[in-house]
Amino acid sequence: MARKRDSDGVNVSRRNFLKSTGVAGVAATVVSPARSEAQGRPREFGPGDVPVRLNVNGRQVDLRIEPRVTLLDALRMRADLTGNKRGCDRGACGACTMIVDGRTVYACSTLAIEVQGKKIRTVDGLASGGTLHPVQQAFCDKDALMCGFCTPGFVMASVGLLEKHPNATPEQIKKGLDGNICRCGTFSRVFEAVASLSSRGTRTSAGDLEAADAPLIEEVPRG
Repeated sequence: MARKRDSDGVNVSRRNFLKSTGVAGVAATVVSPARSEAQGRPREFGPGDVPVRLNVNGRQVDLRIEPRVTLLDALRMRADLTGNKRGCDRGACGACTMIVDGRTVYACSTLAIEVQGKKIRTVDGLASGGTLHPVQQAFCDKDALMCGFCTPGFVMASVGLLEKHPNATPEQIKKGLDGNICRCGTFSRVFEAVASLSSRGTRTSAGDLEAADAPLIEEVPRG
């Protein structure tokens, strides 16, 4: 092994030289919390649990969660509100759709800490006094569900759509639901259910239903 001769004529191996310089470098960069505070720098803390207060379905929900926790995880895993489902977990399928201050959002890509002070509505809070919400009832009447996994998201997207457009046209219905995916293929029945609730009294034609089978899923943003 090649050796380096220092000024005093002492042979130093390359391995020992690298080890000694490496240890010295690490020692120079490690500063204890006490020394850090003594030098006037604040102590560093990781993103641990913080208090988060949410208004969900008209009720206050107090949680202690990390800032990185999504609205979907906060409600499903911490508040036991499991109505909305996790599908793609990347804001593409719509199964987790909720309504926040009147706008539909993907809960899997919305941080819980960001919606404090806002009114959050989930599928868990739609039924009242044992009576289904009109949209939920329409989905049952029109058989607009198969496995049901995507249904909560479709229901919430439909509620948001009809509250914004009570006289929804076929085109508005298609656009309002274009961010939701049903892998079982019940798009036409979902379309019928929503159309049956439109104040316009929308009639579904064969062309409307055929178009509803191919929703414009590329338009992912909600609202």
